[in-house]
Parts: sequence; structure tokens; C-alpha cells
Amino acid sequence: MEFHVSLDGRHDLSGQIYRQIRTAILDGRLQPGEPLPPTRELARRLEVSRSTVGVAYDRLTGEGFLASRVGAGTYVDALAGRSRHPGRGVTGKGSGRQEPSPGQALRPRAGWDDVPRPPAPTAEPAYDFRAGIPDARLFPFESWRRLMSRELRPSAVRTAMYGEPAGHLGLRTAIARHIGVSRAVRTGADDLVITNGAQQAIDLIGRVLLEPGDCVAVEEPGYPPPRQLLRSLGARVVPVPVDAEGLVVEALPDEARMVYVSPSHQFPLGMPMSLSRRIALLSWAERRGAAVVEDDYDSEFRFGGRPLDTLKSLDAGGHVIYVGTFSKTMLPTLRLGFLVAPPPLRQALRAAKYLSDWHASLPAQAALARFVDEGLFVRHIRRMRNEYQDRHRRITDLLTRQDGWLRPIPSTAGIHLSALLPEAEPLDTATLVRRLRAAGVAAYPLSRFYAGRPDRAGLVLGYGAIPPERIEDGLRLLRRCLE
Repeated sequence: MEFHVSLDGRHDLSGQIYRQIRTAILDGRLQPGEPLPPTRELARRLEVSRSTVGVAYDRLTGEGFLASRVGAGTYVDALAGRSRHPGRGVTGKGSGRQEPSPGQALRPRAGWDDVPRPPAPTAEPAYDFRAGIPDARLFPFESWRRLMSRELRPSAVRTAMYGEPAGHLGLRTAIARHIGVSRAVRTGADDLVITNGAQQAIDLIGRVLLEPGDCVAVEEPGYPPPRQLLRSLGARVVPVPVDAEGLVVEALPDEARMVYVSPSHQFPLGMPMSLSRRIALLSWAERRGAAVVEDDYDSEFRFGGRPLDTLKSLDAGGHVIYVGTFSKTMLPTLRLGFLVAPPPLRQALRAAKYLSDWHASLPAQAALARFVDEGLFVRHIRRMRNEYQDRHRRITDLLTRQDGWLRPIPSTAGIHLSALLPEAEPLDTATLVRRLRAAGVAAYPLSRFYAGRPDRAGLVLGYGAIPPERIEDGLRLLRRCLE
């Protein structure tokens, strides 16, 4: 294999080679059974004599790090890995690894150490009530495989050039048509930028609009990743309370440069923003010259009630930036989303996308464009909506029939609902999470979504990932954990 050895001067060459190979084995960079270059080849690359390399190999073989067989070459001995200590190795001159002193170590800017890491992938819990996870079993794998195969044929990949930063024209056109019909958003392909999910859309918007120290208002409680992202860009993030009508516009700080909201299905509480509150928010934005980022993350799954106007469809002053994602309607692994920009921001947002990662996966964009154009997306949404509506009804009925241990907040959309505990009952979040994990139940405490001190206790129950036949048993176990 190609193994890098760095020689310092002409002193103790065999020793330098020996120490670097030994360190690589101890660090785990060279695994048991991996072959090393023949002595002749490594000597030629390092411009040393073959005997110099041979001395290092012989020493490592004698210590049990290497083994060799006639006709098979030299390789890392299978027993060498037993004494390996990951992340620890020999340091010093010629070892290939220099540990920096504390004064030399690089440190991130303030705030990055406080960003919580996403949970590591684990085995799926038996009763999965986590919010925001769609049911992968409902995904039309056969249709998607056919479309992706078509885009990966040589005739489809005509050139190895990069694509347009704004995204695949066919997909932008298809999305503009879809949200024009389903959400009354009047837009065209030129207004859209395809992103790697909603989170990147918010990142691009923040990069284009915000200066360090600018004030950004977010919902409280609300979705944590955008809040953390905006703070990482240097913004001063101010949580603003929500009530039964959505964001409390009167509580917005006067100096806010941007407001991030989820008006169609407030995350995580679930209520929609009332029409009067929407009009008040747009009037406030126009008076202040502020931007409103509308995250319409799961509005396709609406089960009842009158259709709600998006902020974008009501916006006459060009202050709303509409953000959507396919993570809930398709699969999170596709990493596809979009934003709809007001005309003055088009070029800047495209430039930000170009500087960020140029563009999202082109084959996936082209396949999704065909998926929408062929009517498969609407058919898929209809099937998922019916399935999720049944699960929503089942959870709501089970909680309503019981003795008020959890009171569901009314909602008519999405793939999660929130339920409140009686006011007299405090919630020990850490203890509850441990109990749930031990019982094979995954659910989020409502306190997880507050930036400050929670003003209510409850749970956020997702029903996208849990099979319908497990809902009742899962709720029974969840109640036992609460008790």
C-alpha cells in the first residue's frame, strides 16, 4: 500500500523508518493483515538503500509487528493489533507524530464548544416517538431506483462539469409549480435555490443578510438547530414567546434584523399562526425593514381545517424568504431542500450557495424533478398523509380517553404532536430520558426545545417512525416511565 514515511536529514534512517511504521501500527493507521511496500519499492521512493529499509523491516518483524512469507510479501502481523492503543503512539523526532504543547494548540472561536453534538446513530428503539422522522417503509424505493438509474447512465451524465449553484433547472421549475398549486406561493424557477436541506437554506440566508452582532428573533420554544446556527454566525439570538395564536409579535425586539418562524405548524407545539398574527408580523417586518424566514417544514401533511395562507403568499413587500425541505416528505438521507428568495436577494443567495458547496447532488435533483413531474410525488404525499393522519388520530384518541396524564395540544398537521403534563407535576428530564431508554422508548421532552427556562412541561411525540400497531404499547410504557 502507499504508506507515507518522512525522513529528517540523513541520520539514523533505519530508525526513523522503524519508528514511523511502529507508530502507525500502534495508532491503528496500519491494520493487522495490511501489506507494506516491498523493500526495493520503499527504498526507491525514499531514495535510500534497500538495506536501510530492510534493517527497519527486520527489527519490526523481530518485535512481532510485521510478518513475511515467501511470495506473499511483508504485512502487519495479526497479533500486532492486540497491543494497539487508539489515538496513542510514539512521539518524537522521526515518529511522524508531534503532540502540540497546550500553548500551541488551536482552539475554536467562542461558542463552538457549546454546540451540542447530534446523537450518534444507534439501534432503532422498539417504540420510536422521536419527532421529525418519516416512515422509511413508505418510501417508493422501486420508483426512486428507476429514476436514479436513469440519471446515472452514461447518456445522462454527458459531462463531468459542475452544475448551476441555484440547482437543477427542472427541479426548480417543478418545485415552483408544486408550491404554487399546493401552497399558493407565486414564484418561478429563477427565485429558487436548491439546498442540502432547510438547515443550509437558513445558513445561506444568514450569511447574506446578517452582520456580527445583528439581532435575530426565534420562537420559544422552537427548533434548536437554526437557533444554534444563527448564533454561530455571530448573531444575537433572542427567543420570543408563542401562545395559542403563534409567535407573539408584540414581544419582538425593535432591533431584530430577522425573524425565524414556523407559522403553518409551530415547532414543536403544533398550533398554526392565526391570520391576524400573520398580518401583524408582515406589517412589523415592513416597518422595520426586517426579513422573515418562513420554515414550512411539513405542511404537506395537513389532516383537517381550512387551508392556511403562507406568509409568502401574503407578503406584498418582499420581506419573506420561504424555506422548504424534502426530509419529511421523502427521506432525510437525500439532503434536499429549497428556498424562495425575493428578487433583490437572488444573486447573493446563489453566490452564497456557490461558495458553500457549489450545488447539491445533481443526479438526485434530476431524479426528484422527474418524480414530481410524473405525478409520483403527489401520489406519495397522499399515501403518507393518510397513514400519518391515522397515527395522529390513534395517539390523540388514546391520550384523550385516559385520565389526563398527558393533554395533547390540538394540531391538524405534521408528523408529531406535543402533549402537556398537569401543571402540578414537575418533569425531571434527565431521569425520564434514562427511564425511557431503558424501556426501549424514544421520545423528546418538551424542555429540549427551549432556549431559556421552560414555562410548561410535556413531551413531543413523533408518529412518523413508529408502526401503528406499537403505538398503544409504547404509550403504556411511556406512562409507566413518567410514573
